[in-house]
Amino acid sequence: MNIWHLSESDLLGGAARAAYRIHRALRASGVDSRMRVMRARSGDPTVRGATTKLEKLVHLGCSELEAAAMRLMRTANPVQHSAAILPSRWPARIARSDVDLVHLHWMGSVMLSVADIARVRRPIVWTLHDMWAFCGAEHYATDDRWQTSYTTGNRPAGEAGPDLNRWTWNRKQRHWTRPIQIVTPSRWLADCVRQSALMADWPVEVIPNALDTEFWSPIDPPAARHLLGLPPTGPLLLFGAYDGAVDPRKGFDLLAEALVRLRGQVPDLRLIVIGQAEPENAPDLGFPVHYCGRLNDDLSLRVIYSAADAMLVPSRQEAFGQTASEALACGTPVIAFDIGGLPDIVEHQRTGYLAQAFDVDDLANGILWVLANTERAALRQQARQRAVERFAYPVIAEQYRQLYKQVLGSIST
Repeated sequence: MNIWHLSESDLLGGAARAAYRIHRALRASGVDSRMRVMRARSGDPTVRGATTKLEKLVHLGCSELEAAAMRLMRTANPVQHSAAILPSRWPARIARSDVDLVHLHWMGSVMLSVADIARVRRPIVWTLHDMWAFCGAEHYATDDRWQTSYTTGNRPAGEAGPDLNRWTWNRKQRHWTRPIQIVTPSRWLADCVRQSALMADWPVEVIPNALDTEFWSPIDPPAARHLLGLPPTGPLLLFGAYDGAVDPRKGFDLLAEALVRLRGQVPDLRLIVIGQAEPENAPDLGFPVHYCGRLNDDLSLRVIYSAADAMLVPSRQEAFGQTASEALACGTPVIAFDIGGLPDIVEHQRTGYLAQAFDVDDLANGILWVLANTERAALRQQARQRAVERFAYPVIAEQYRQLYKQVLGSIST
């Protein structure tokens, strides 16, 4: 079985890392899996990216051209938008290859155009890492147009310029006439696919994102704290997301409100923030906050996860939550809102705490529950067990192997 994974990158961003981990899990299970990207960063010989200066310049120029086109539309939705307009050489490359099945991942930043996806003449499995596939140009929706179709009458008030979301959605509807086998990492995203106007009748399976649980494993917490130069005792919380303190989807403002409620209740409390340098006008939470910036090596992340008493994931939208799964694998309980893909990761009051959606008082209650838990060792053990049972490479690889066989079998018959 010869598989090509197509993703804009192998390591740049959460979706890229998720795609690369699926690829590595499949190779570890014996599948002839290869990855084709535009921006390769792993140094893995089974991953091929743009190699010539011309390829890189064309990709950069196309990305800037599409970004300029998207700026013609003014919208209150702050997430990335991808119109996927410009054609690529990928359909022709696939046609010339010996690949049996193409596995699509994140298609932003002019990886494949809408029309390109329809031109792929191989069986396809498409793992969604956000909502873009069934929305317009937006990668996460803030309205219900994806459920009701994009019409001239339901454009959000306040938007101006060309309705590129409607235009992109109409192109998807026109080109994508053959249903593709969809995979989502969470039940929530699968439900979104089924409720969407574009893909309601497409087949969809739920397979969590893969994690190398042999690497992502606990380090003795006092030893981890020593490596970080932190006190060996005292409550330590962790929040992590790329630009999480300024991206409203990641909910740092909600977390700050919850933490303010803990003033005076938790002596010696500290917070570590990863993925974000200290912002201007950083909130005064009343206790020390360590901003670690972006960390590019997984070993440092593993040490930080292991040092923390709890991982905080206060997201407003989350298709899966890889930081949550990584934390569990390191034996760190996760406190999150009961939204999106997070209930697929966190078992309430067994591997962490699921607060009522956007209720900062309940989020504060969750923090107190974990920190005051007298069975902290059992909580850590259960967190680790959950990650190994649900996300380990062999578990996820087998689910994909079976799905590939099903898709290839349906084509041959």
